[in-house]
Amino acid sequence: MLSVGTLVATAVADCDGTMTLSAAPCALIVIDVQDGFSDTRFWGPSSNPQAESNIESLVSCWRAQDRGPVVLVRHDSVHADSPLFTGSEGNRLQSFLDEGTAELFVTKSVNSAFYGDPDLHAWLQERKIAELVLCGIQTNMCVETTARMAGNLGYLVTVALDATRTFDLTTTLPDGERITRTASELMLTTALNLAAGGFATIATSAELVRPRSDGTG
Repeated sequence: MLSVGTLVATAVADCDGTMTLSAAPCALIVIDVQDGFSDTRFWGPSSNPQAESNIESLVSCWRAQDRGPVVLVRHDSVHADSPLFTGSEGNRLQSFLDEGTAELFVTKSVNSAFYGDPDLHAWLQERKIAELVLCGIQTNMCVETTARMAGNLGYLVTVALDATRTFDLTTTLPDGERITRTASELMLTTALNLAAGGFATIATSAELVRPRSDGTG
């Protein structure tokens, strides 16, 4: 099984160029970092136990260095058996995130943060924000879907891979074959899809908290 450190290093090495954020405002989009994702009985084995710590570091950096707005996204599941069901304890953002301090707080019931309320794309366009950094849960679900859509909309997108995590997946193919991919394998596949597909650059959280190209925060 690939370690998170190995898969992040591999994914970043496979990207073209060096990760450098410009001096322009860049929105940090924090996706679905909710208490319900701690329920491994529902979700199964997860990857990258450092994800939340790295997400917290990114949020702190954006605040301290005035990188740009922080957008918090919450998934309001419409399924009563989901740990993320609207109004349940698991629906809450994790304790290190405060929706009241976010420049924008988006709720959604589908994968893409661009299909939430309020309208994320309109909000970013009004503020002429063209660069996005994405992090959150799950890597291959809402983070990847949001990154793909952002790329299609013309944003310059970076995914902080080590500030994401996901869970093992199993399904049965039409021929009856049952396949499983571990959470770490799914993270690497997301990195491959986004980088090779031209949707996003893959970076580490450490790269993203470095001083920007203009030498400021």
